[in-house]
Amino acid sequence: MTRVKGGTIHRARRKKVMKQAKGYFGSKHRLYKTAKEQVMHSLKYAYRDRRQKKRDFRKLWITRINAACRQNDISYSRFINGLSIAGVTVNRKMLSELAIQNPESFATLVEIAKSALNGDLKPVEKTTKKANTVKEEKTTKKTTTVKEEKTTKSDDLSKKTVAELRELAKAKGISGFSTMKKAELLDALK
Repeated sequence: MTRVKGGTIHRARRKKVMKQAKGYFGSKHRLYKTAKEQVMHSLKYAYRDRRQKKRDFRKLWITRINAACRQNDISYSRFINGLSIAGVTVNRKMLSELAIQNPESFATLVEIAKSALNGDLKPVEKTTKKANTVKEEKTTKKTTTVKEEKTTKSDDLSKKTVAELRELAKAKGISGFSTMKKAELLDALK
């Protein structure tokens, strides 16, 4: 039996690794063995840091909000607590953007939080959106199903053949159905 060499497959695999290692420093982009090691590490770091990035940004937003809160004579934790009591739902990303871009509107949020902490504003009951939307969906489904039933009855009748319409007319006890045309049968069945 002849020897089968896997040259093309091996070459393709190596080319893929070398392409991923493009731009790495020193031998890490030239030599296959070191390039492969570095690519494996790089993929591991990328996987880890996709999750780490979310944590880092949240830390950054909290730091920015805290700095803006301190300028308005309130701590970060009291500010967030006041907003939750007042029922204001703004995420930390938007709060940090407000603190940087529009300090006046951030100051109004701080005043809202302070008044909620002092008890000037009555606490807003926390209702979940899901509960409200489920109730609304049920009522809309009921109304749409009733409308659909009415439209589907007339649509179903118009889609039926004359023979099927005559059978329905016979079942309902309509007289003279054998000589009626389709339009007349539809009117009689409605």
